[in-house]
Amino acid sequence: MKSGAEPTSALLPRGAALFDRIDYRLIETPEDKDKLYLMRYRAYLQAGLIEPSASLRVSDRFDETPNTWNFGIYVDGELCSSVRIHLLTSEWRMSYTTEVFGDMLHPRLDRGEVFVDPCRLVADPDKHQRFPELPYLTVRLAFVACDHFNADTGLAMIRTDHQAFYRRIFLHETISPEPRGFPGWPTKKAVLMATDVRRQRDKVLARFPIMRSSAFERRMLFERSTARQAATRPVLLTTPRNLDVSAPALGSVQ
Repeated sequence: MKSGAEPTSALLPRGAALFDRIDYRLIETPEDKDKLYLMRYRAYLQAGLIEPSASLRVSDRFDETPNTWNFGIYVDGELCSSVRIHLLTSEWRMSYTTEVFGDMLHPRLDRGEVFVDPCRLVADPDKHQRFPELPYLTVRLAFVACDHFNADTGLAMIRTDHQAFYRRIFLHETISPEPRGFPGWPTKKAVLMATDVRRQRDKVLARFPIMRSSAFERRMLFERSTARQAATRPVLLTTPRNLDVSAPALGSVQ
């Protein structure tokens, strides 16, 4: 899905035209998955998060859970970054975040809260320095997902040195009392951050209008085929929400 909103200089001071050059694509085919897992491996290896392995790939069991959307962000047709979006509800709790911070999250899920949980955010090591806007355009998908699923809370289980970015963009607050070990990262620990979507949404949009989305874009990104929905569609929160329906259309079918 190609993005078509007008970029804002406040968000993209260095190369605003990049927003018109990106596509958001759901990673579904074996070929695309292999490219994604290879990019993860290269990114994690360069960051010192993992040891070299013969497979040259990084994947896990949560890549295939029914509450997961793996997106690739393509610039001029090339895969440059990716993020995995989890929808967490009382019925659908599968993610590393609920494994690591389950004592904090399961009681809230028991009460019926809905979380959007982005993870596995990576960028191609050879390309991310050419496109400094990529982190913004990648995590934007988490904000769009919060609107689509009427989420109560946006989560982020991240490395301790990434807290400032999420605090600046989404007004996240660190809610875990201490960093915890993350599966597969022997050299780093993670903290859990969260934001109250209803309370902070308008503030985020005022600061970063690029986060706006249309109902059309949200459907194209997150609604699945009828056959797959019948088998795996997560239960959504049905409370009406005053969404920004006046936002300009952001996409067209590729």
